[in-house]
Amino acid sequence: MKVIKNYLYNAGYQILIMFAPLITTPYVARVLGAHNTGVNEYTNSWVTFFYLVGQLGITLYGNREIAYNHNDFYKRSKTFWEIELLQTYTMSLTLITYLSAVVLFSTTYKKYFLLQTLWILATAFDVSWFFMGMEDFKKTVMRNTLVKLITISLIFIVVRNGNDLWKYILLLGLAQLGGNLTLWPYLKQMVCRVPLKDLHPFKHFYPAFLLFIPTITTQVYLVVNRLMLGHMATPSDLGNFTYADRLVKLLLALATATGSVMLPNVAKKFADNDIKGVRESLYDSFDFVTAIAVPMMFGLVAIANKFAPWFLGNQYLATGKIMIIESPIIVLIAWSTVTGNQYLMPVNRVKEYTTSVTVGAVLNIIANLFLIHFFAANGAAMATVISEFAVTAMQLFFIRNTIKRRKLFAATWRYFFCGIVMCAVVYRFNQMMTMNIVNLAVQILMGIVIYLVALFIVKAPVIDQARVLIRKINN
Repeated sequence: MKVIKNYLYNAGYQILIMFAPLITTPYVARVLGAHNTGVNEYTNSWVTFFYLVGQLGITLYGNREIAYNHNDFYKRSKTFWEIELLQTYTMSLTLITYLSAVVLFSTTYKKYFLLQTLWILATAFDVSWFFMGMEDFKKTVMRNTLVKLITISLIFIVVRNGNDLWKYILLLGLAQLGGNLTLWPYLKQMVCRVPLKDLHPFKHFYPAFLLFIPTITTQVYLVVNRLMLGHMATPSDLGNFTYADRLVKLLLALATATGSVMLPNVAKKFADNDIKGVRESLYDSFDFVTAIAVPMMFGLVAIANKFAPWFLGNQYLATGKIMIIESPIIVLIAWSTVTGNQYLMPVNRVKEYTTSVTVGAVLNIIANLFLIHFFAANGAAMATVISEFAVTAMQLFFIRNTIKRRKLFAATWRYFFCGIVMCAVVYRFNQMMTMNIVNLAVQILMGIVIYLVALFIVKAPVIDQARVLIRKINN
């Protein structure tokens, strides 16, 4: 039940993240325009690289190490302070390096690069990995929810025209920094003071660095497309791709909400040598995310072309096609979240996880070089799908001797069949109906009902999981 509650907390927050852009994105897209949106994404992409380097692999490493020492109060306190000291040191070096680079090399967007510095400061004070390792998702979710609601309100108050790009960047950076600082008061009850002479932060450097490699290469999928589009195409292409990618990732977030929840849970089982429990968790989680990700992918395909210009504005007509091209990553990343984040990472098979995401990153760059040249933003979407397919395929290959892949995919055809049926019906109605908020809600509700009915007809395993969950809640 603890895992279920944590998933519901995390999934609830992901739903908020999904609905927040429904409120802010149409406004920001129209007020700032595609060009300014591209400038924000370009400068933010660079600062993202810097703070990821400074953070090493601490988000994943800290989560796992706290989970390993979950039941030992002093050891987890010592582990926390050592990892946080290491993070503070590396982020300080990163801040100095970033500011030096901005002063020496930046010309056109120097003001915006300087404002993005807040993201580096925010990362230095990020201790969410500790609460994830403790499987205490309530605090992080409540904090994030409050910050998100305040930020949404301030966007409408502060950002009024295209000249307010600097205000938009400043607001997002301050929100991230303030949100991270609000978690610190909760630490008083969860860790104790440890003498400075007993702390050895640099012993964590090498294992955290090993996780830095998959962390930074994973971010390539999020950042390199934008950087290469910024150089090889126009700011408008970058703006179209950014919003398409963002909308696809919003749906993806709900399917992958199990990742951060299951990592510490599986890590604890592995530390207790419960190998059977680890495998059963993997099978159940894989079936669950497939059941969620498949209808999201097909539902997006059904409505994307008419939804994008209605939601974002007529200058984003190209966004719908980009969303359709990129939609398969909803399923691919959902699968790799299970095989990678929920299995390879917790059981300390970091080398295989690193290899898979590194190959994906290299393929992403190579594919971008060719596809962006010929297809601009559509090419960047194609490259994303290619790289994510490679990551998922390699991880499935790596687990072949420990996990029964046939069992993993036994029910997959049921979900794809139901998704295709749902997509065909919703697409037909989408073509006949004018796009507005009421008709969109009708199409979404129609898709949900058709998919659920189809699941009952084909007797999908997720229905049995739901029945078990309902019995547990009732008990």
